[in-house]
Amino acid sequence: MKTTVAICLCVGLFVGIVDGRTSAHAADKIPVIYDSDIGDDIDDTWALCMLLKSPQFDVKMVSTSCLNAHARGRLFAKMLTVAGRTDIPIALGPGGNGKTRQDEWVKDFALKDYAGTVHEDGPQAMIDLIHKSKQPITVIAVGPLQTMAAVLERDPGIAPKAHFIGMHGSVYKGYGGSDKVSAEYNVRRDAQACRRVLSAPWKSTMITPLDTCGIVHLEGEHFKTLKECDDPVVEALLENYRIWKKAKTVDELTRSSTLFDTVAIYLGYPGPKGLIKLEPLSIKVTDDGYTRVDPAGTKMSVATSWNDLDAYRDLLVKVLTGPSPKR
Repeated sequence: MKTTVAICLCVGLFVGIVDGRTSAHAADKIPVIYDSDIGDDIDDTWALCMLLKSPQFDVKMVSTSCLNAHARGRLFAKMLTVAGRTDIPIALGPGGNGKTRQDEWVKDFALKDYAGTVHEDGPQAMIDLIHKSKQPITVIAVGPLQTMAAVLERDPGIAPKAHFIGMHGSVYKGYGGSDKVSAEYNVRRDAQACRRVLSAPWKSTMITPLDTCGIVHLEGEHFKTLKECDDPVVEALLENYRIWKKAKTVDELTRSSTLFDTVAIYLGYPGPKGLIKLEPLSIKVTDDGYTRVDPAGTKMSVATSWNDLDAYRDLLVKVLTGPSPKR
């Protein structure tokens, strides 16, 4: 009973923030950079929409990771345009041209047509933003970490000025909740870059490994609620999912894919994370892409299990279908 009450209070507080009914403390938004390999797995797009719909955040910049920078930038640019957020600059990471699984959605949208700012030298743009910010920036990174590694290579001094939240690794559980730990993709894709970023002296480091993010799906009434929502951001999200899924119509969709990256957005929310269990662990990134608990590793906060996954699903749907926060 106590657990249920606590969860209701947690969700109720979030609803209050959305409806503008909380105290003045809610006005202090968290400045965020969102670093993503958007266009590969669709969960990056879900996480972007959750980020844009969360009134706790002041999204200062989005950045591309893992090559294909211009293709990923186009996806960012169109989604930000749909959301009415062309005030958010796009920082392009290393890796120029390429394709994504969502190219159909941006076939008539050129990156040069974005009404906001596009930084060709994304790493330098992030460095400048972090140094100029009066508040510590929170970097939420949900892809392989080549771009963030390039940032640190150029200026290691930014780490103590920022917080880091990542969707990386596998500690006690693997894909799909398996008892066999995995070399998770975001780590395995460039283990050296991941090691450099996770071992940097950030103001704080927090990750959601597969243990928690690898078992998040929406189906049933949750997914039905999204399909019935006429919000333009949700409609764009589901259309991107249709294209990624290679379905003919949105009506064919009955459940989401695994929504790994959304959990990293939740970890960025201020205050206690009552729906999830966080453990202080020392993590070492191995050359073959594993994240091992090791006394010689870097100390960080790790989301190892859920206190209430159903309540998180409720929260995720509420955020996505709720009103967009005022700028």
